[in-house]
Amino acid sequence: MARSILILGASYGSLLATKLLMAGHNVTLVCRKKTAELINREGTEVRIKLRDEATHRAIFSRDLPGTLDATPPAEVELSRYDLVGLAMQEPQYTNHTIRVLMIKIAEAKLPCLSIMNMPPLPYLKRIPALAEMDLEEAYTNARVWERFEPGLVSLCSPDPQAFRPPEEPANVLHVGLPTNFKAATFAHEAHNTLLRQLEADIDNVTLDGQDVPVKLKVFDSLFVPLAKWSMLLTGNYRCITSHEPQSIRDAVHDDLELSQAIYEHVDAIARRLGADPKDQVPFEKYAKAAASLLKPSSAARAVANGAPFIERVDLLVKLISHQLGLPIAEIDHTVQTVDQKLNERIVEGGSGGL
Repeated sequence: MARSILILGASYGSLLATKLLMAGHNVTLVCRKKTAELINREGTEVRIKLRDEATHRAIFSRDLPGTLDATPPAEVELSRYDLVGLAMQEPQYTNHTIRVLMIKIAEAKLPCLSIMNMPPLPYLKRIPALAEMDLEEAYTNARVWERFEPGLVSLCSPDPQAFRPPEEPANVLHVGLPTNFKAATFAHEAHNTLLRQLEADIDNVTLDGQDVPVKLKVFDSLFVPLAKWSMLLTGNYRCITSHEPQSIRDAVHDDLELSQAIYEHVDAIARRLGADPKDQVPFEKYAKAAASLLKPSSAARAVANGAPFIERVDLLVKLISHQLGLPIAEIDHTVQTVDQKLNERIVEGGSGGL
């Protein structure tokens, strides 16, 4: 049975959308009006490399069995949808029209699957060790999440690496590392049945008889998506330096011993919260993948381009580590560096006055 999925965010969200469309489901992307007009006119293009192929395939939404449309947030009709995907950067949810839509989504009690790096606050409330921690400082505006029922919010680790080529239109996405989305389950079995249906349908997709990478994998553990934290703190946020941004490869491999120490410390924090070692990704596997990541992280690129706000998983992990009594100087230093660069952007952006 075809399902209808609403995805907030047409950039990274178009990757999950394409996989759902290939499986015969219908997707609406929520984005700016001009981007929506472009997608409704031309569809999306996601470039992905199949196993053992030297070049990327271009997958066009208009050629797929599912139906795609796009809309600005004010025009969403929630009664159409079975599931909401949250694929915007966390600071974007503070936009007025998005906040209004989020209130409506919470009131409609639709299940929400986040593919943000920054876990929604209601999801963290599902983890007993985090439920009473003071973590709101890490969010651009924590009030965005206050109406959501925790059991209706789940997290899907955004492990696949993808970006919009700067020279291409806004409906094009290039997948650099085609790994899997790893989703934790919801609190309600009906929603988990839906998740597992999507998992199976995506798993069965082929292209010219070949398997297509980037699967949706569903796990009973709430901690599987948190394995991404070690990667983010070891690589992504350390791309932000006091000078120019560096690639993920350089952030990880310039001092592999230090990188491993940071990675394993964040893993230890997750285990203190309740994660099982099998929920986590070995450092060696991550380091091997990082060796092929030759661009700065999206967070580093955003800071370099003048963004005053980014997702702050670095600050979230720092807050958790201190409240657990497990601080580490290297994470504190990363947070200090990110704070400094963001403050510079705010000063630069405000220097001209109103």
